Amino acid sequence: MLTSSTGNTGDPGRTGRPGGPGEISTFKGQERALRAGRIGTPGLLLSVLAASAPLMVVAGVMVTTYQVMGIVGQPLLFVILGVVMTLFSVGYAEMSRHVHNAGAFYAYIARGLGGTVGAGASFVALAAYSALQFGIYGIFGFEVSGLLGKHLGVSVAWWVPALLGVLVIGVLGALKIDLNAKVLGVLLAVEVVLIVVVDIAFAARPGPQGLSLHAFDPATLGGAGLGTALCFAVAAFVGFEQAPVYAEETSRPQTVVARVMFLAVGFVAVFFALSSWLIGVATGPDHVVATAGKEGPNLIFALAGTRLGGTFADILHVFFVTGIFASMLSFHNVVARYAFAMGREGLLPAPLGRTAKSSGAPALGSLLQSVVSFAVVGVFALTDRTPAGDPTTPVLKLFTWGGNVGALGVIVLMATASVAVIAFFVRRGAGRAQAGRLLAAGLAALGLLTVLVYAVKDFDVLVSAEGSALGWVLPGVIGLAAVVGLVHGRVLRARRPGTHARIGLGNESFQLEKAASVPS
Repeated sequence: MLTSSTGNTGDPGRTGRPGGPGEISTFKGQERALRAGRIGTPGLLLSVLAASAPLMVVAGVMVTTYQVMGIVGQPLLFVILGVVMTLFSVGYAEMSRHVHNAGAFYAYIARGLGGTVGAGASFVALAAYSALQFGIYGIFGFEVSGLLGKHLGVSVAWWVPALLGVLVIGVLGALKIDLNAKVLGVLLAVEVVLIVVVDIAFAARPGPQGLSLHAFDPATLGGAGLGTALCFAVAAFVGFEQAPVYAEETSRPQTVVARVMFLAVGFVAVFFALSSWLIGVATGPDHVVATAGKEGPNLIFALAGTRLGGTFADILHVFFVTGIFASMLSFHNVVARYAFAMGREGLLPAPLGRTAKSSGAPALGSLLQSVVSFAVVGVFALTDRTPAGDPTTPVLKLFTWGGNVGALGVIVLMATASVAVIAFFVRRGAGRAQAGRLLAAGLAALGLLTVLVYAVKDFDVLVSAEGSALGWVLPGVIGLAAVVGLVHGRVLRARRPGTHARIGLGNESFQLEKAASVPS
């Protein structure tokens, strides 16, 4: 029988000797472990929901999807993906009860499909979540620059606040995770309240077609941009799957992680489907694409201003920016923990696998993420030839490209993890007992692979140039990360088999080493 304790994961030969004063430590020194008991159900839920940044999704992602992809049926996409993500969560949540590792995705994949595939997944996760964060810096810089110009009359290039954001996020990322959760929680609560007020206003004063349900008609999903629209919608969901990343820092990972995932998926599916529908209601489904093209990132604020007044629209804009900031912090924390987990297991340099003594946070992983973010934003800043206030580079390039590349990587990870969940339980003789969950995982894998095919096929729509090299270069970033990881895994298997054998084990590898050193 599989047990969910950290002392025994159900793997033959992987049982420690817990109990009493001689209990085996699950880590080599305090600096090799994330600090346990830092975050509970409320804090974890707020942290993962903050990654989805509700106001950023509503005012940024949804508007850009209407504007660039022209998919009127965006609300229906959230319903469909809500079902797929729920199916995915069934197996993923069960896996979280048996494997507690800050490198959640790649750890699960390694435990199900082997260390080499796990190594490939680790590099995909690092690339995907980093790309998502890079993109958010773009829209953050653009919006802050716009607010400074509108309210203070100060003209600042978008990359100035973006780079300052990198520095501030880097400092916060090195602090205690429970402090981060409090910051994220306050910002998230305000965002949700503001969106509810806007939704009510849109429903109370609909556009020329009234409370039309046209957006839920499957016929509205036609168009060349469907695959990229799916990618954008997946990006809106990203966050709930991060819950297992914090498993080592929760007090009861066996129950807290699964509970948070299901709550987050349900919230995102319902909340975003409703909000995207009401955007179309406010303009009229027949006019939403054209209006989004005309207003661009200002669409929500313009619609809210005509119904709730200019002051409310200004307040909404301010919290739009703070919501973006919260999302950046959340993604930064996740990337830092993936780097920590990979450093601890020998996939990255060992110093990354250590935590700060004062906070228990992965300080070096946080620093690495800040340095890389600074470099990426700097490259886009140096190549930007557009005038101040032009959203082309920060929004239509950095934000849109980064968001879709990151979402593509997350889709790959989810599909692979679904297969790994099936392999994990079947290999341990639990296939019959877990039949329902494994069926859900199989259906999720099929659904996610379908989304992946559509996303890659339509990626050229994202760069607005059919046949452009960027149509394959951008998704190729994820493919390259996978190849680098797989090759690295093969090299470790040949040259450092001990390190290869520990991929995905996390703290349990240290537990095993100590067990082996105890005289029998």
